Amino acid sequence: MTSVYKMKLPPRTMEDADAKVSAVLEKAKARVGAVPNMYSVIANSPGLLETYLDGYARFRQDSGFTPIEQEVVLLTISRNNGCDYCMAAHSTIADKASGVPSKVTNAIRDGHDIPDPKLAALSVFVDRMLSSRGIPTPDDVSTFLEAGYSERQILELVLAIAVKTLSNYSNHLFHTPLDARFADREWKKQA
Repeated sequence: MTSVYKMKLPPRTMEDADAKVSAVLEKAKARVGAVPNMYSVIANSPGLLETYLDGYARFRQDSGFTPIEQEVVLLTISRNNGCDYCMAAHSTIADKASGVPSKVTNAIRDGHDIPDPKLAALSVFVDRMLSSRGIPTPDDVSTFLEAGYSERQILELVLAIAVKTLSNYSNHLFHTPLDARFADREWKKQA
């Protein structure tokens, strides 16, 4: 069995002596009302956390996807990347803030078909973008467009994939402990 590396850098706080770290954590707290464990560890690279926060906000505000569709995208990416932390966090957001039907969230979590055809088409296309490394076929795109999405939204998916890659990979490196508020939706990658 191969061992997995775990970063040794400590979680950072808003009281950090490094002004860049404390400033970006203050910004994070202002946006979400708290500093999740993920932000505390990512703050070891203030530029990484700043980039994540900016990209995440732009995806949420300007992607043209509804809050439900946004969670489908973020959950699909996090599942594909095997990120336990982000699966729990976005499942909680889906349940408590975005209004995602639990059947949809649970289908993504369990790797089952999504019962809503439009959301299923979105999730399948996100999976295709990931598995093809951003090289979908004309048929892939046609199916996505026929489901009611736009070409511009393909670029918004590139943004979401970039943002989730930042957080998913960082969480892998840190083995980020799950915040208590996400514990009800804990998820473990299936083998």
